[in-house]
Amino acid sequence: MKLVALPAFSDNYIWMLHDGLEALVVDPGDAAPVLAALADTGLRLAGILVTHHHADHVGGLAPLRPHLQGPVIGTGSEGIQGLDRQVVEGESVELLGQRFEVIEVPGHTAGHVAFFLRDPTDGSAPILFCGDTLFSGGCGRLFEGTPAQMLDSLDKLAALPGDARVCCAHEYTLSNLKFAQAVDPENEDLSDYVARCKSLREQALPTLPSSIATERRINPFLRADEAALRQSAVQRASASTTPLAANADRVAVFATLRQWKNEYR
Repeated sequence: MKLVALPAFSDNYIWMLHDGLEALVVDPGDAAPVLAALADTGLRLAGILVTHHHADHVGGLAPLRPHLQGPVIGTGSEGIQGLDRQVVEGESVELLGQRFEVIEVPGHTAGHVAFFLRDPTDGSAPILFCGDTLFSGGCGRLFEGTPAQMLDSLDKLAALPGDARVCCAHEYTLSNLKFAQAVDPENEDLSDYVARCKSLREQALPTLPSSIATERRINPFLRADEAALRQSAVQRASASTTPLAANADRVAVFATLRQWKNEYR
């Protein structure tokens, strides 16, 4: 199985997974990169996975339909047009001879799902298609969900195997890491990761996929219960009209960090 990041718009990735004959794509907001890749490789489009309803993830569905030789599968609670199958947590999806687990991860949107390939048939590392819930060094904005929902969703993803490849839908990594260093300046793993990601971008290469193990070490939004992140959140809140108690629960710490990121420049 070959995993390919197809750049779209200014910073999106449409993920393509193929076996040399057939391909599936995830969150095709734009049909053009997918059609170009199919033409270049001669692959058949055997399926589409959709994590949530935002236009930069579903805009290519209609123009891809005439080229599709399989189903469009996605979250069933967001009114996405053109789905052949609506899925919820606990179900699985079979495409390309692979079994993808459906994980509900609300927060960014109310019905957001992720697709997790735990055991690729070629023996390679697991693959997580997480849309806009988890980014490398960050997480999605809370457009429709609560901090508690998003933290629960991130906890689910953080509990996946450490070698799982994290296939986010945006190249936000360097901006996320700039913020991560502001809130967690003593993290040596983070400093090393920043250097590696800067090198990749200087070569015009994606920083993705990341891994769950990496994100556990460097992503502040997966570490809201750690002392360094709590201290940063308390210090940040002390300058606001809603101070954060030193013994505040992890949801409050997470909410402070997420609001700080919203305002960070």
